[in-house]
Amino acid sequence: MATVVKWQKNMAFEATTESGHSVLMDASPDVGGEDRGPRPMEMVLMGLGGCTGIDVVLMLQKSKQTIKDCQIEISAERSDSIPKVYSKIHVHFKVIGVALNEKKVKRAVDLSAEKYCSVSRMLESTVVMSHDYEIIEAD
Repeated sequence: MATVVKWQKNMAFEATTESGHSVLMDASPDVGGEDRGPRPMEMVLMGLGGCTGIDVVLMLQKSKQTIKDCQIEISAERSDSIPKVYSKIHVHFKVIGVALNEKKVKRAVDLSAEKYCSVSRMLESTVVMSHDYEIIEAD
């Protein structure tokens, strides 16, 4: 798998994936960036949210749950010393649907966090990870 990251100017870099998708990353103005894109560390959290979200939605669809929306809110703490790695990450799922089975939602969230989500599994060796969920009945 190959990703190419190319300097754009100042502190901006464009990453292009093997599948041909691109994203611009940038730093904050206080370190010479122009705030034209997410920070690289924010991209880590974005990847985690996308990875676990795909898992949960797929599992709930396969178990015949009527999902209307799924939102993943991720909060994180970083260490004070350099490198300022994530020390704690909490993933909160808001699963919106019709008559959702709580056991199936819990199982999907747990399985993603503990078995299927590659990003979560990669991070768990160095970060204190936690997760929870809430079920919201669709209108």
